[in-house]
Amino acid sequence: GAICYLDEVVEARQDTTVVIHPLTDNRRVLPLEKKGELISAHPDFQVVISYNPGYQSLMKDLKQSTKQRFGALDFNYPSHDTEAEIVAHETGVSIEVAGKLVGIAERARNLKGHGLDEGISTRMLIYAGSLLAQGVAAQAACRVALVRPITDDPDMRDALDEAIATFF
Repeated sequence: GAICYLDEVVEARQDTTVVIHPLTDNRRVLPLEKKGELISAHPDFQVVISYNPGYQSLMKDLKQSTKQRFGALDFNYPSHDTEAEIVAHETGVSIEVAGKLVGIAERARNLKGHGLDEGISTRMLIYAGSLLAQGVAAQAACRVALVRPITDDPDMRDALDEAIATFF
């Protein structure tokens, strides 16, 4: 009756992903061909997968036959206040500092599709907050944890560095 969680399932080879098909449809079985066994799923057993659609290339997308076996949920970033609470809780920085980090992220997220492929994630904010909590200077922590990982473009880096300077 447990949950099997497969994180970033698109990173698996497509020929291995199809192994779960009979487990995730009405058959609810997992064939172990090499052992000649057929394992039936417990009635309460569930498979949950996660991935970021559109983040990977077309070569790294789920097959339609796999997608159709699951319900789908969309997730966005938390609200400003909620995300700041998360960052403060996870890093020990003040809610004020966490709010500034979230403000930087929101500016960067607005640039997605306009020079940035991805915005700044909550995970990255936690990295930056952790650096701040360890005494790293704010602008340096933000450059290292927020800006440099998402772009190599000098103009975009300058623009994001300027956003950091408005907060810190």
